[in-house]
Amino acid sequence: MSVDKLKQAVLGMVTVSLLLASGAVFAGLGDMPLNLTQGVTETSQRVYDLHMTILYIVTVIGVIVFSVMCWSIFHHRKSKGAVAAQFHHSTAAEIAWTIIPIIILVAMAVPATKTLIFMEQTGDAEMTLKVTGYQWKWKYDYMDEGVTVWSALDQDSNNARQRDSGISPDSVENYLLDVDNPIVLPINTKIRILTTAADVIHAWWVPALGWKRDAIPGFINDNWTNIKEPGVYRGQCAELCGKDHGFMPIVVHAVSQEEYVAWIDEQKAAQLAAASGANREWSKEELLSQGEKVYAANCASCHQATGNGVDGLFPALNGSSIVNGPASDMIHLILNGKNLMPAFKEQLNDADLAAVITHERNSWDNTAKDIVQPADVKAAR
Repeated sequence: MSVDKLKQAVLGMVTVSLLLASGAVFAGLGDMPLNLTQGVTETSQRVYDLHMTILYIVTVIGVIVFSVMCWSIFHHRKSKGAVAAQFHHSTAAEIAWTIIPIIILVAMAVPATKTLIFMEQTGDAEMTLKVTGYQWKWKYDYMDEGVTVWSALDQDSNNARQRDSGISPDSVENYLLDVDNPIVLPINTKIRILTTAADVIHAWWVPALGWKRDAIPGFINDNWTNIKEPGVYRGQCAELCGKDHGFMPIVVHAVSQEEYVAWIDEQKAAQLAAASGANREWSKEELLSQGEKVYAANCASCHQATGNGVDGLFPALNGSSIVNGPASDMIHLILNGKNLMPAFKEQLNDADLAAVITHERNSWDNTAKDIVQPADVKAAR
């Protein structure tokens, strides 16, 4: 086989492979949109409109430039006897290719600047939500209501993503995109959202709202939203924040003002119940039952459901000298954290801390077998 025929054969195989691959990609896309989503806020709509405006402009530029290139290549080809012109300077051409791009850039900069200014207008907000990123969960403070909500990966997703869980992710609805406690926001309300972090840099991102904000320790960034349509809107942390970066989703339930007020009342009642629960004596059975839930939601991702940890990263709780030692030392460690372990004194109330400590000291091969009451944790604070 000649070299030319070999080249043609190879080119043919490459072309067929690319066509097959392209077909597979588009078949896999199915009904997935290929453009930006328009979202459910005025901000997201303005961002979408700006995106489309710029897309139209660059598309027209691309069509014109490539049309001229193709026409020039075809009509000035060597086989037609074309001879290249010999010149090195054209004042008119230089002025044209300087002025025209400036005009195009200004035409794009004006609407872009207007959109950016609009996005930064956080005044006249009707309520304020403070978002704090933790490794690896979100804390939401409703500043005007005195309500705090902790939101972490839902238990079904958390169980399925554990090593050797034997659970297929396909069996979990909204795998890695659902939480135990979604936040609720009212529609048709201007909401100022403050973002910060307690440990490392996170980023709070819900695509349907049309923006993303970094959550940086020691700083507070702000933005605002006004959701126009009720529904469930999902997002994720969009900053590499450590081992479980991919496991701290965001779920926003947008509801009517009446539903929002009712939900706030429920949260206030739940907080009062939790406070009263921390002021009573718990039975061992109550502590073990509650502790198992708290452990699964807050500890299993690092120490594993078996309590055996991860070699070189997270120590085993099964047989640990801390878990089997004095309860006061364990309480102090969990309250204040150490190394990669975060401090839980702000994340969990006294009852939940007492429950999870009791669960760990009575589980697996641990021999302590005692109980810790909420009053013990309260005293240690």
